[in-house]
Amino acid sequence: MKRAILAAVLLSPAVLFAQGEKPFTIHGTVAQVQKQAKVYLKVKKGDDAMLDSAEVKDGKFIFKGTIKEPSMASLMMVITDPQPDFPRGMKQDILPLFLDKGDITITAQDSVKNAVVKGSAANDAYLQLDGMLKDIGTQKRDLQKAYRQLYMAKDEEGMKRLEPKFDELEAQEKKITRDYLAKYPASPIAMFALNQYAGYEINPTDVEPVFKKLDKKIRNSESGKAFATRLEAAKKTAIGQPALDFSQTDATGNAISLASFKGKYVLVDFWASWCGPCRAENPNVVRAYSKYKAKGFEILGVSLDDKKEKWLAAIQADNLAWTHVSDLKGWKNAAAELYSIRAIPQNLLIDPQGRIVAKNLRGEALETKLSEVMQPQ
Repeated sequence: MKRAILAAVLLSPAVLFAQGEKPFTIHGTVAQVQKQAKVYLKVKKGDDAMLDSAEVKDGKFIFKGTIKEPSMASLMMVITDPQPDFPRGMKQDILPLFLDKGDITITAQDSVKNAVVKGSAANDAYLQLDGMLKDIGTQKRDLQKAYRQLYMAKDEEGMKRLEPKFDELEAQEKKITRDYLAKYPASPIAMFALNQYAGYEINPTDVEPVFKKLDKKIRNSESGKAFATRLEAAKKTAIGQPALDFSQTDATGNAISLASFKGKYVLVDFWASWCGPCRAENPNVVRAYSKYKAKGFEILGVSLDDKKEKWLAAIQADNLAWTHVSDLKGWKNAAAELYSIRAIPQNLLIDPQGRIVAKNLRGEALETKLSEVMQPQ
């Protein structure tokens, strides 16, 4: 489940990005909107986001602020006094864009999602890459639609037949992005593109050479340094590396360390009660645990919950009869940060010697891996 944290504090445009360094101004025009409407600007700030708003007056709006580097953002227009002759869907009208320093103009007729953006070199680069990926994006959406239909029909064989196509499209998408970064190593959206290429689970062998070929200025940017930190964490937690020890408390307050499981195969399972994909995966984990626990297989569940009662209720509801810990800090969970967990569910299989032997085993993959190293009861 992809991470989306919004620090949604409505501030005036003059103070929203007061801690930034480079000023920007957005001059927006939505010519055919003459009644009450409001535009929201959401700007990505590291792992978080900031939100600002502006009223549309006589078809115009303005935002002012500062940013440290080109930043991914989105505009959403909401009609607060609906007009009967407006197109349907007008009430949620979203435009993704890249902010850059200086003056930016956004011009539209009745919909910001169809606006023309000028004055942002970063946005020009974003549109260039987006255009290169457009055909694959269309194919992925069509494939996802077909997959959902098979899921609703409970056609597991049909879903399995589509999985190789997802892998094929992902490989094509990664090649295009990698080629873009090789051609434009100083692109203002280089770190955005690299994060998309790397995904939530970084493969250091694949990703590090791409990162090192980026322009030095890009690598030394704020987002470049943040990525370097993630890359180092990924190298330390790659398959074959010794697992990093941590200790957290269980539901009764007892401290449980990962090191205490040494001598057994243990699955460190990062999850949360609010994570739909985690809860959907739990039956597979329960089945594997029931099959292999008598042979010394253990699970250490690490919850990214921040509400104890919801965490414990999910454990009971899903019949998760293994060891559970949490510091109840949500995405700031210390163990999750140690392993650079940015999306859940994620897991690591650790052997009796304390080395990571597999990562992100889901569905049948978990039992398949366990069958390689253990014999079922």
